[in-house]
Amino acid sequence: MSIEQRMNELGIVLPELPKASGIFSFYRDFGEKLVYISGCGPAINGKNLLLGKLGREITLEEGQEAAKNCILNALSILKQNLESLDQIKSFVKLLGFVACSDDFYHQTQVMNGASTLLASVFGRQIGVGARSAIGTNVLPGNIPVEIELILELRR
Repeated sequence: MSIEQRMNELGIVLPELPKASGIFSFYRDFGEKLVYISGCGPAINGKNLLLGKLGREITLEEGQEAAKNCILNALSILKQNLESLDQIKSFVKLLGFVACSDDFYHQTQVMNGASTLLASVFGRQIGVGARSAIGTNVLPGNIPVEIELILELRR
């Protein structure tokens, strides 16, 4: 089964490509088979549904949904730049930033929203790579979560 068939089976629809908020590229090939995806926020089709910090305005469950939305945006970028999402051999690294209050300690649980989606779509062998979850005091535009990725392709 192809990745797109799996996504259809799961009812996953990719959003429009995110808009860059600065001078940078969301997608960059490096080496022979590696790809870097710049930090993606949770806005879906240009709309930020959640703004604020985890532990204040945003609940853990809402943070997990924001992390999932970040991955959906990353998948849209990948789909735009690859012939097929089946070209993905491995999600090597996921780096997640969580804007949170000083007494919020569940950054890894927030990132589980992203990792669960990738594992569901790609399987654990491909979709679950190394991961870091970092708490920060603020993210651009007051978004609660931002995620960047490094992937290996099958080229």
